[in-house]
Amino acid sequence: MLPVIALVGRPNVGKSTLFNRLTKSRDALVADFPGLTRDRHYGHGKVGPRPYLVVDTGGFEPVVKEGILHAMAKQTLQAIDESDLVIFLTDARQGLTPHDHEIAEKLRKSGRPVILAVNKSEGMRLSGAISEFYELGLGEPIAISSAHGEGVKSLLDYALEEVLPDYNAAEEGADLEDSVATAEAVALPASTEPGPKPVPSTIKLAIVGRPNVGKSTLVNTLLGEERVIAFDMPGTTRDSIYIDFERAGKQYTLIDTAGLRRRGKVFEAIEKFSVVKTLQAIADANVVVLMLDASQDVSEQDAHIAGFVVESGRALVVGVNKWDGVDDYTRSRIKTDILRKMQFLDFAKFHFISALKGAGVAPLLKSVDAAHAAAFAKLSTPKLTRVMQAAVEHQAPPRKGIFRPKMRYAHQGGQNPPIVVIHGNALDAISDSYKRYLEGRFREAFQLQGTPLRIELRSTKNPYISDKK
Repeated sequence: MLPVIALVGRPNVGKSTLFNRLTKSRDALVADFPGLTRDRHYGHGKVGPRPYLVVDTGGFEPVVKEGILHAMAKQTLQAIDESDLVIFLTDARQGLTPHDHEIAEKLRKSGRPVILAVNKSEGMRLSGAISEFYELGLGEPIAISSAHGEGVKSLLDYALEEVLPDYNAAEEGADLEDSVATAEAVALPASTEPGPKPVPSTIKLAIVGRPNVGKSTLVNTLLGEERVIAFDMPGTTRDSIYIDFERAGKQYTLIDTAGLRRRGKVFEAIEKFSVVKTLQAIADANVVVLMLDASQDVSEQDAHIAGFVVESGRALVVGVNKWDGVDDYTRSRIKTDILRKMQFLDFAKFHFISALKGAGVAPLLKSVDAAHAAAFAKLSTPKLTRVMQAAVEHQAPPRKGIFRPKMRYAHQGGQNPPIVVIHGNALDAISDSYKRYLEGRFREAFQLQGTPLRIELRSTKNPYISDKK
């Protein structure tokens, strides 16, 4: 077991900055903006031979009883319950506040070991930076600077050697390689790089869509717990949250993402970073679930998001959410709207669901499994060539001048998405419409439901034609 260290404190004291330094990553969004982090964010790090897990949390408002701040406080309390140690961050520049006293009282009642860290102390006299924080009664404060790294290693050494000695891998004589392997196995986000197996063992599943369509609600329903904040307010999720879970013996990594608004409506710098994180999550995923809102018309933004997923080559499943809350007339209108505006997603499965009540979620996940298998399918060269030849016999490519393109054989050129490489002569004359025809034939022959398909044309060079002019 690895030690779990939770970072707790009021808003804007530098928890996410410290998280990035402890994990040697840039996974957590950082800005001079209070309340930026809302959900629990997990990562792993290592000091020498000692691995650990660290949990970033949102600004802790323990006395708030409702609203988004209350939901953030519940996330923080859950992180404290899961932790072996809490690092309580305060701000040396703002000094001790009544808010710090409230958090300290909550931490005392939790029963967890607490280390008091006084952040943003760079350039200050040590005694002046920490003296007033003795008043919290949580032991000797440790002055650090998460932005500059000052005092961070001493903080970690104290945490792992003095407060959590049972987890000290070096003193326990544990094998270093085993410790590192354990850390990597529980790391979030989990790696799904394709290995020798035809299909990766873990499915990376990104949930995307416009704000307030129910992405976080779907994540919580799949997990069976309130893992991320689901709030009836657009823009609740700001970062991409990676969560491992298992269902029916299959491993998944869910990626909850920020809602994507039209470019003209994105003004705040932090929202622009959230958009970048979402686009990165799509590129990082194996399968994407695009969420639509049945209570609203299918918008151009929905089509733009779907188009980006297709351009990224990711397998796709569409979930039309809030289906239980609309009448028969609206359902009929939405289906017509989907056929008209989402015609280019004819390869994807559409599911009409209620993420809040769980209706239709199990079939949606089955489609995710099928789309993932299709994206990593192995396509044999003989069968690809036979399908290509049958397609040409049924409908030959049109001539270009006096020449007709001649396709000789086909083979697979890649996975996720499947790539079919066709070799022949004068293939640059083949039109996009004929390529779409071939895609349909290959998709039907190999049952590639849920994944885009790429066709690459490679013409054989005539050795008797000189490149010299």
